[in-house]
Amino acid sequence: MLRNIDLENIPKALSELIAINDLMGKSKEFKSLLVNPLFTHDERTNVIKQLTGTLKLSDYIVKFIMHLSKVGVIIALPNIIRMATSLYLEKKKKAKAVVMTPLPVTREQENKLRVSLKNITARELDIEYTIDPSLLGGILVRIGSTMYDTSIKGQLRLLKDELIKG
Repeated sequence: MLRNIDLENIPKALSELIAINDLMGKSKEFKSLLVNPLFTHDERTNVIKQLTGTLKLSDYIVKFIMHLSKVGVIIALPNIIRMATSLYLEKKKKAKAVVMTPLPVTREQENKLRVSLKNITARELDIEYTIDPSLLGGILVRIGSTMYDTSIKGQLRLLKDELIKG
């Protein structure tokens, strides 16, 4: 269903899907409406049409949500969003990185990190920063399923493992 959308429109489509997913997480009634087979197609359609204006949903997304609900897989929406995001980033030669640091990152550090990660991955990166004081020092970077751990905590863990192996 999403393949009919131009590549440039995918970020908007993903944000609409995320809005629906967030609403499902916040409202048990809304989630039940989409998941429970006891609700009729017309009941679902009426509620979705009411939300269309509020959430600014496109016709593609409304049809897609209705289809997922009809075939009983709407519960998999978080996984669909994750996979669609991954495919989009792959197509755009981009990747998402999550960087955990013990302290806030300066603009200069951010620029150096972006260049280093681009050299490693050969992709443009969307970087999300989180602060984790338990790292003590260094950084932890997750890009897809790959982890780069230069944290003191990670290095101490490796040292402990080596000492145990003896």
